[in-house]
Amino acid sequence: AAWGAAEAYPPEDADLAVITAADEAAVSTHGLIPLHRLLDGSAWLIANAGSLARKDLSPLLDLLARGTSRGETPHLRLPPPLPAGAQKQPAAPLRAETLRMALPDGHQQRHVVAVLRDAGLLPPRGYDESQCMRRPESPIEGLEIKVIRPQDMPQLVATGEMDLAVTGRDCVNEHLSRFPSSPIEEVVDLQRAQFNLAAVVSEGVTASDLSGALAHWRAQGRQVIRVASEFPGIADAYARSRHLGRYQVIPIAGASEGFVPEDAELLIEGTETGKTLVENRLKPIELLFRSTTCLVAGKGRKFRGRRREVFDHVLSALRSSTKAA
Repeated sequence: AAWGAAEAYPPEDADLAVITAADEAAVSTHGLIPLHRLLDGSAWLIANAGSLARKDLSPLLDLLARGTSRGETPHLRLPPPLPAGAQKQPAAPLRAETLRMALPDGHQQRHVVAVLRDAGLLPPRGYDESQCMRRPESPIEGLEIKVIRPQDMPQLVATGEMDLAVTGRDCVNEHLSRFPSSPIEEVVDLQRAQFNLAAVVSEGVTASDLSGALAHWRAQGRQVIRVASEFPGIADAYARSRHLGRYQVIPIAGASEGFVPEDAELLIEGTETGKTLVENRLKPIELLFRSTTCLVAGKGRKFRGRRREVFDHVLSALRSSTKAA
């Protein structure tokens, strides 16, 4: 499973990809061939079945339904099964002399561009402040670069698909929270895109620490502490290590500030300045760790020949630029 940018994976890291696209022409722009349309989708209004049965929501639903169609819910159109039979798979090409490195898209990109520029490793084309090609031109012979989501990088390094990856410590710790024995390690702290990952509560909680917050919620009759976060692995590890008792982790995909206090007691949330927390009447009560952009590699992984030379060059350049910053 990938967080996004599934179109970047074939052919090196996947044989097939399920992606969203406006039409077949949009699929072709990624260098892919559309094989089967699985689903036609758009924005839908959804509701809780129990609420629809218990409450009269017709005044609101009638307003929302104006100008919309009441079509049937689209269903997956699965292709027919492939014929059974042993098929010999072609051997994957060996990259004996090529080192693979993943770079991030999204909000980390501008920070990583600055790091690579300082280190003399910036791709000459395809990856800068204004463009993001999935396979930018490499600045070094023997180095292959692919741009993917930073959340997907730890697992790709762990499985050996990638040799190096520039991602956030938050993504690394989330991965290690779920897979504690995963063979990855941070090799260079790039000291960019820094923020705090903290336990956050509503300003209405008068306590200044977690024990006081727990007492506050218990006094309100809360039997289960709901913990919302974009980092469910870290949230679960935090809840267990702090002995919250009965708790529920709510995985979310963003806009976490809106969950407290109605839909969660506690957030595990990233914050740079704290301004957004104040605007949403929230406050941090415990710092978990300081996240930063870092270079990740496979733990104990050995390289030989040209791959060893490229690996050492990349590490040396990034370490030198970080010390000079």
